[in-house]
Amino acid sequence: MNWLKVASEPGTTHAIRSADRSAGRFAHSIALTAATILFARLAPLQAQDLTIHIKDFVQMPMTGDPVSKGSNSSLLARESYMREEPGGSKDRFFITDLNGPLYILNKKTKQFTTYLNLSGNNGQPGLFHKLTVASGFGNGFGNFIFDPDFAHNGKFYTIHIEDPKLPGSDMPDNSHFPGVNLDGYTLTKAIEKPGPTSREGVLIEWTAKNPASSTFEGTARELMRVEIGTVSHPMGDLIFNPTAKPGSPDWRVLYMSVGEGAAGESRDLLIRHTPQRLDMVLGKILRIIPDLDIDKDSSTVSENGRYRIPNDNPFVNVKGARKEIWAYGFRNPQRLSWYVDPKDTSKNNLIVGVIGLHTWEWVDIIHKGDNYGYGVLEGNKLLKTDNTTTTVPDANYKIPVEIGDTQNADGTISPTATDGMVTPTYPVIVYSHDKASPDSGDGICNGYVYNGKIAALRGKFIFGDITTGRLWWANYSDMLAVDGENPRNPNNMAPIHRIKIVWDSPQAGKEPYDSMFPIGEIAYRVRGGKAVETGLPGRATISGGRVDIRLSMDNEENFYILSKVDGTIREVVGATLSQEK
Repeated sequence: MNWLKVASEPGTTHAIRSADRSAGRFAHSIALTAATILFARLAPLQAQDLTIHIKDFVQMPMTGDPVSKGSNSSLLARESYMREEPGGSKDRFFITDLNGPLYILNKKTKQFTTYLNLSGNNGQPGLFHKLTVASGFGNGFGNFIFDPDFAHNGKFYTIHIEDPKLPGSDMPDNSHFPGVNLDGYTLTKAIEKPGPTSREGVLIEWTAKNPASSTFEGTARELMRVEIGTVSHPMGDLIFNPTAKPGSPDWRVLYMSVGEGAAGESRDLLIRHTPQRLDMVLGKILRIIPDLDIDKDSSTVSENGRYRIPNDNPFVNVKGARKEIWAYGFRNPQRLSWYVDPKDTSKNNLIVGVIGLHTWEWVDIIHKGDNYGYGVLEGNKLLKTDNTTTTVPDANYKIPVEIGDTQNADGTISPTATDGMVTPTYPVIVYSHDKASPDSGDGICNGYVYNGKIAALRGKFIFGDITTGRLWWANYSDMLAVDGENPRNPNNMAPIHRIKIVWDSPQAGKEPYDSMFPIGEIAYRVRGGKAVETGLPGRATISGGRVDIRLSMDNEENFYILSKVDGTIREVVGATLSQEK
């Protein structure tokens, strides 16, 4: 099969596309004016300057090596998520470090307590001997999320990445955490994929006896294990719908992003089309019900018997498809955020930042059952089998729906396209890897639509680049305007605007910067970082090193920037917006 030829042939939209989503887009598109659509066209960064003011909030315990030259070990800490518990104490943040620990930070005293440690590898005092942090992006203790009813049921969920080739048992070891009751803990069979396996992603449900405790005591239950082909792009983010209330269809329903394990850049066609295949969980957004005891009348039990699958997932009735899939066709959808309109909580959107290959980084607004194009598209451009991009496809471009594979007469195996065709859903924001541009980057971190107390930030989607530490914003209204077009024009993107940074520095006072990179470099040196003589350590094409930022918001929409290279979390304490020039 000539995949690119088939993918470019015209056809009708496949019936899998949800009717309610199409109707909603059509209604939205009627309200768009010609001026709005023109404004949304892909354009250079605008000359409207937003300056944020930041100050140091806390320094993480150092879990890295200040003299190491390794991409992961040279980061002084690998803080990745900071979450405030729902319905509980107002004084506690829970913070993950990919190297293993889950900390509680007392917001008043700034003291850390180790709540759990997942890394038992290489003598570390944690639970899982095969958890790996040695190489690759996203390896280690990847993520955690509280159940919305955590204050009452004590449940939360974690993702960690294991190397199945490491010595030792796959079972957790509670020698250092005797409060973890492992009675009845059993492993699950890993969900398979084509080609060799380098890593496994593991999803676990934890139930704390006392949600207010400062160290974990309770039980653990493995829900899902997924094969990953390389050391990159593993299971990513976890999120619950913040508008869901008890009795609603989304209450305690978990959305999970899963990377494609670098399959989409493979020269092996069988592996390459993994993110497009509906019989694979890699390169997807999944939607599951972790608690087997709820929603029994509106869901079915998973193949492994560990979780439930909602009956209203888009592919539950498609033969051969994974019923867990909510949306598909992603490279590395590593970060999810949920926007809720404060005036109308029915108007909410799931937003994902997707790390690209060689050309683009992008932001998608997620719709039930949609195909986001990778590895046939990268961003809004066609992707060739040599991993270079070509043109933006025309409005009639469609992709065949693929489920399973076919045994050829010569003994080779090819991906199988069904008779259906689907129009891909394009990003609402892109930025490039062009070294010549002062506004390029290596990998998008994440972003949030802000509606907190800082007036200059309200209604803006704030996002950044992992390696360069550059920050941008886009009007959320522009993102909605682009997403609401029917049919969607792949040339149209929401304009993005540069963010400048004033750092209230303990060393130099209030100084302005164009990115977080020099801020991270100063703090890295102050904390003893010596892996490189100039700049920052770590692999990066555009920046030459990695400040390695992530963004976070608490329950009151206070905004934070997490920088791994110097192991520091900084708070956004103000912002000013200039008049457009």
